[in-house]
Amino acid sequence: MALFDLDGTLTHHDTLFPFLAGYLVHHPAKVLRLWRLVPALLRYALAGRDRGRLKSRAIRAVMGGDARPVIEAWAERFVAALHPKGAFRAAGLAVLEMHRSAGDRLVLLSASPDLYVPLIGRMLRFERTVCTEIRWDGERLNGALRTANRRGEEKVRCLEQLREEYAQAKVTAYGNSLSDIPHLERADRALLVNGNAAARRGAERIGIPMADWR
Repeated sequence: MALFDLDGTLTHHDTLFPFLAGYLVHHPAKVLRLWRLVPALLRYALAGRDRGRLKSRAIRAVMGGDARPVIEAWAERFVAALHPKGAFRAAGLAVLEMHRSAGDRLVLLSASPDLYVPLIGRMLRFERTVCTEIRWDGERLNGALRTANRRGEEKVRCLEQLREEYAQAKVTAYGNSLSDIPHLERADRALLVNGNAAARRGAERIGIPMADWR
């Protein structure tokens, strides 16, 4: 089984900010709702840096209460444009295809939300996509997190659950950030790609090899 992180590993950059920013471009009246983010940003800076809470507040500020067909239409447009815009790392896609050719089970494991990540998973032909799930109230987006933020130790939990589902499968994991180190450490084989200085120090301490994907 091969587990791939998304943002910064398979892609050159974060995907959530462009997803939300693009939605605002196409729905400019929503900009007036961004004042709702100010308390969340202050709380993030002063009270523990809860990325999951900040992610939820950003999603709610930009598209909370909007109808499912509107958000899904934007998600499809956003994902369709990723390849033409060169969002993906060629080396990462090559490694993905190497695992596919070897017959490995392919899992996309991302902290980014299920508003669009499963579409990326289908586009890249992953067998499974595991990502942060967002709550809906019927056909309207609530924006609260329906699952834990799939980051750090939560990725460890996801990895262990996948091990139970795919008994005997050896796990190769790819990630790029310091928060990926815990689940990379628990994989049978791991590679830190495009890591910053802190991530590289963390990988070096426990003997995880490193590479730069372009």
